[in-house]
Amino acid sequence: MITVHPVPGPGAEDVLVATHGPHAGDVFTGTEDGAIWQVSPDGARLRRVARTGGRPLGIEQAADGRLLVCDAHRGLLWVDVDSGSIEVLETDVDGIRMRFCNNAAIAADGTVWFSDSSRVHGIEEWKADFIRVTRTGRLMRLAPGGRPEVVLDGLAFANGVALSADEAFVAVAETGGRCVTRHHLTGARAGTTDLLVGDLPGYPDNISRGSDGLVWVSIASPVDPVVERLFTLPLPLRRAVTRIPERLQPAPKQTVRVQAFDDTGALVHDLDVPADGYHMVTGVREHEGRVWLGSLHEPAIAVLDR
Repeated sequence: MITVHPVPGPGAEDVLVATHGPHAGDVFTGTEDGAIWQVSPDGARLRRVARTGGRPLGIEQAADGRLLVCDAHRGLLWVDVDSGSIEVLETDVDGIRMRFCNNAAIAADGTVWFSDSSRVHGIEEWKADFIRVTRTGRLMRLAPGGRPEVVLDGLAFANGVALSADEAFVAVAETGGRCVTRHHLTGARAGTTDLLVGDLPGYPDNISRGSDGLVWVSIASPVDPVVERLFTLPLPLRRAVTRIPERLQPAPKQTVRVQAFDDTGALVHDLDVPADGYHMVTGVREHEGRVWLGSLHEPAIAVLDR
């Protein structure tokens, strides 16, 4: 059963459930107008926490209770939930401003792992980057007090980021590749990269580690045969497709689907529910048996009670 909780702004792209501090249990999301919203678990209470002045996407909670916000326009931001104050953590990588800061995960030692989806296109042109397959997405590491380091480059629209429960690996979704890539951090395979899961049934967006220890993956849209054929065309033709009117371009299907995988990449949950009044799930967060959803298109968050 899916329950929808409206918020006063379009595009509640990601969703976070606070796990500690005075706001534990409350749900947070960011909308297209730059607002960060706090929603009670039953949806009855709604409060605007802050305005970033950009386009907030991924949201994480730090050990001190602050929110780490990936803002597509402004980079990595700290947001104080009580005061609404905003501190810019990072805007550049190697001296060049990020084009499309998207999603993050915070390690126990405070290290921030985050994605920059493209070095060519910003969020307003996400479809162009997706169809043209620029493969300029990156996964970065930002140690406390340090500067961002590029760990993985050449990703096909780098998107959601998650750490395994024991922090043995970091995972990043490649939307254009329909896969979740895994970079090993400890053990005999430290420093190597492989797939946690490939050949997903659709195009993954944000991912997160749930309270159940699983890596949850949002499937924004199922595999589209037209899009898959476009990927095989020469680049000039793919560029031409992205220049046609929006109404004639391939559009995400009306679906609600999320999957969960264990640390071996085995599928544990596949929740595919009727898209009645909600669609294009781009954010997912499992918390104590409930699965919270965000959407790039909807002015609402939603929750699945299994």
